[in-house]
Formats: sequence, C-alpha cells, structure tokens
Amino acid sequence: MDKLQWQEPDAAIALKPDEVHVWAASLERTESERNVLFESLSVDEKERANRFHFDRDRYHYIAGRGILRLLIGQYLNIVPGQLGFTYGVYGKPKLAAGYQLQDGRFEFNLSHSHGMALYAFAIDREVGVDIEPIRPLSDAHSIAERFFSAREYKQFTAVPPSLQSQAFFNCWTRKEAYIKAIGDGLSCPLDAFDVTLTPGRPAQLLQVHGSVTEAEKWKLYSLLPKHGYIGAVIAAGTEWYLKQWSLPDQIVGVY
Repeated sequence: MDKLQWQEPDAAIALKPDEVHVWAASLERTESERNVLFESLSVDEKERANRFHFDRDRYHYIAGRGILRLLIGQYLNIVPGQLGFTYGVYGKPKLAAGYQLQDGRFEFNLSHSHGMALYAFAIDREVGVDIEPIRPLSDAHSIAERFFSAREYKQFTAVPPSLQSQAFFNCWTRKEAYIKAIGDGLSCPLDAFDVTLTPGRPAQLLQVHGSVTEAEKWKLYSLLPKHGYIGAVIAAGTEWYLKQWSLPDQIVGVY
C-alpha cells in the first residue's frame, strides 16, 4: 500500500462491516498529552506503566494504550476511561461484554515498535496487525532459517542483498499479523504457514498447515505507515476494504 493513501480524519469516523480500518500513530507525545492519556487508563494499566524502568518505555506504553482507548471511544461513543478489556489465553485483548457496536462484535488489534504504533479495527472478523522499523540485522539469515518456512527461506535467500532487510521484515510483520489475528500466540509455529515476502510482490497468505483453502479465507495487506517502517494487516474474509488513517500530532482536545 502506498503511504500517500494514509488520510487524516476531518470528521467522526464510522466503521462499516465491510471495512477494516488501520490507524498509524506516533507514540512520541508531549507531557501534557501523556498526562491526559494516562488518566484514561485502568488501574492495572497504570500500575503496569509505573513498573517500566526506562522513561521512554513507560511513555510509549502510556501513549499506546491511551490512544487505543481514545480511538475505540470514538468508534463506540464511550468515554475512553470507561472501557473494559478482557484477554485471551495468549494475551490478545478484546472488549469486555457490554462494549460493542450495534452492527456486531467490535474487533481490534494493535502493535507498536520504536515509537510508532498501528491500530486495526473491524466488525465481526478477526484482525491482526504488526509494525517494525526496517533495519539491518546481523543474524537475519539465521533467524529466517530458524523461523521462516522452507518456502519462505528459499524466497528470502533469492532476494538481492540490497533488498533482504525489507524482505525479512515483510515476512516477519505478515507472519506476526496472522499469529495475532488468530490469537494463538506462538502455539502456532511460524513455519506452519507461508506468506509472500519479495519486495514489490503483493502481500498474500499462501497456505496454512499445507492448506491453500484455509489461506484463501484471509486477506493480507502490506502497510507503509512512515518512512523506514513496514507493517502488515490481515483480517478474516475477503469481501472487505482497507481504509488507512493517520493520527495527527495533536490529539488531546481534538479527539
């Protein structure tokens, strides 16, 4: 997806059943914004924030969770601090009972890395998202050989060296997005399914446990939320459209 397709909202955003919305947001927020976002957190979220040793990690956690609450509050017309969450066996968050849209079950997922975050929202369909900065890794080949499928590793080693960092994170974010969508954590081995990774080739889930039919039940997109970053979003079903939103630098008092 072209980064120019990211839009800044100019009105209240409505989520339709045949849409998946992805928001990109910087976690580098001013102290005054962080204070407001912190107050919207639950008691356990505040306690977790205060356990971080480094200020940067604490600030990013506060911004990440606070913005999640802010966005869901906008969709559901609920004060962010009133939202309740539950967590699956492997930690995937969901809205607590009673906090849903009239159109159906409100699904969401989030990912953050190195000061940037992606948030994905859908109705009645599982969704997963992941983001990473593109950077050289000295052990990229050994990680790929260990965690990628044999098919993916063959594709990875065929990519020119100048494009291998992008290919690596294409694969990594697409696999992580799928794992997060199904909510199984690493109980689903990363080499149990194949994704495309070659730069310039469309993102696609190719097979799951050897089944092309299972892979065809999902639609996968690559995302470019910011220069130097790569992301991916995947959601169940194929009859849906992706909309990309970029959260402005100033949000408190506006959203």
